[in-house]
Amino acid sequence: MIFEDLGQAYGQSGAALGVVVSAVGLVGVFFGVMAGIIVTRLTLRRALLGGLILGGVLSLYQATLPALPLFIASRVVEGLSHLLIVVSAPTLIAQASTLATRGFTLTLWGSFFGVSFSLLILLGLPLVDAFGLPSLFIAHGLYMLAFAAALWRAVPQDTPVITQLTPGAIARRHVDVYRSPRKSAAGLGWLFYTFCFVSTLTFLPQFLREDLRVVVSAAMPIVSIIASLTLGVFLLRFISAVRVTETAFVFSALCALALLLLPGSAVFALLFTMGLGIVQGASFAVVPELNADLEDRAQGNGAMAQTKNIGNALGTPVIAALLVGLGYSAMMFALMLALVGGLLVHLYCAKRRDRLSLEVAAR
Repeated sequence: MIFEDLGQAYGQSGAALGVVVSAVGLVGVFFGVMAGIIVTRLTLRRALLGGLILGGVLSLYQATLPALPLFIASRVVEGLSHLLIVVSAPTLIAQASTLATRGFTLTLWGSFFGVSFSLLILLGLPLVDAFGLPSLFIAHGLYMLAFAAALWRAVPQDTPVITQLTPGAIARRHVDVYRSPRKSAAGLGWLFYTFCFVSTLTFLPQFLREDLRVVVSAAMPIVSIIASLTLGVFLLRFISAVRVTETAFVFSALCALALLLLPGSAVFALLFTMGLGIVQGASFAVVPELNADLEDRAQGNGAMAQTKNIGNALGTPVIAALLVGLGYSAMMFALMLALVGGLLVHLYCAKRRDRLSLEVAAR
């Protein structure tokens, strides 16, 4: 959304600016699970506060619009700060919540993407229009530092978990996480969700009725947030987070089918993002539901950070290519298949968990 402003600031376009945008996510692709190890070594408190402070300082530096190679380098380091936050924060939230409130608190955390997307549209873009591109980076940096200050006393001290960080140990930990149907379940489902979410918000609005396009496209991320915080939280009081996630994948896939058959339907576009919002919130609740140990939870959240960035990196270009090459129907069919894929990986992980439980009981 500020792509053109960056292009004007640096006199660049295309691939160079693409690197600026994707640099943060690329760190997560390679180091998501490793971040789960690092935050427990640092302690959750240090990881969260350090991530906020580092991200804030980097944003203030980026406001100076340094030379493009330095700007890209700062974005790579910023990716590390994001990883520290997105792994430590939900782990701390689950630890601080009671069983009764965990569904709400983690769903609230899970709304961060939709909230940030909406705030950028409502506040960030007008700020750039009024005061220029640096003002957005300054605002971002100041609020991250403000949150670090607000949380300084609120976040409790915790004990570091000493684990090896040798290349061999890191490789083994990746294998361990993705072989575990408890640690990997949320992350594997998250891969298919993130494949769909950004591409849906990016491409679907252009096929809505022209008189409803602006209103519905602005409402889509808001509907996803409201659905996750209301219906999603209500369901989590009575149904397991895994089952809520599976149900939301089914609902979203059916909405994608409806949009395939009824192109331009504003009602099904909103219902589609409503289902995605419930997947979003419930997926974060899956991690503590399946993993009682703090270190296991951090690794599960690390897997979600990793698969989120893989899904985001793949979703938009793949859907764009299908849209350009084969049209609207191919886009909606691909989104529907991805959501079915999210359901299937959850069912597969559940079957593996049942089998492992039977094996333990038989010993």
